[in-house]
Amino acid sequence: RSSAKLVAPLGCLGSRQKHTLPDLPYDYAALEPHINAEIMQLHHSKHHATYVNNLNVAEEKYKEALVKGDVTAQVSLQPALKFNGGGHINHSIFWTNLSPNGGGEPKGELMEAIKRDFGSFANFKEKLTAVSVGVQGSGWGWLGYNKEQGRLQVAACANQDPLQGTTGLIPLLGIDVWEHAYYLQYKNVRPDYLKAIWNVINWENVSSRYANCKK
Repeated sequence: RSSAKLVAPLGCLGSRQKHTLPDLPYDYAALEPHINAEIMQLHHSKHHATYVNNLNVAEEKYKEALVKGDVTAQVSLQPALKFNGGGHINHSIFWTNLSPNGGGEPKGELMEAIKRDFGSFANFKEKLTAVSVGVQGSGWGWLGYNKEQGRLQVAACANQDPLQGTTGLIPLLGIDVWEHAYYLQYKNVRPDYLKAIWNVINWENVSSRYANCKK
């Protein structure tokens, strides 16, 4: 599977360009044994694709409502825009946060920031894992950057709520804890999935996102 530049999620509503499903920069089986091919195929080609399709439909309806000046319709479409737009944003980040060559620990500026804000990498890992395990129902665990305070923070978001739109934190590393991300392999034992996913975290991508958000 060839790599492709991820489209910018949720572009201008006035644009006629539709959102598209980004290609993965690795094969569906590339993250095995930590995340199996069946999960990756369903997660990417079915779940993420559904968010993209539904987002395009919701945006078309929203543009029609804007043209008509139909405020009631605009308000009624907000949940669909938030859910499907968040699903597209979150997954577009998630795929780049994973790599068959991932795992280990970050280096350089990101590692120094983690030590500064969490005490150690082990403490950070434990905290993000705990936040992710603790999500009730479906949602995400995140490492984000608080630009105002100049520090890293961990946070959890419910459902497909996007981190930045929900908390103001700039997303660096997202861990999907919806059951569709792990159930076929790990059943209902979310902690086992979270233990495994650290083996495929793409720290180069996370470090790059951290460097960019500080500019």
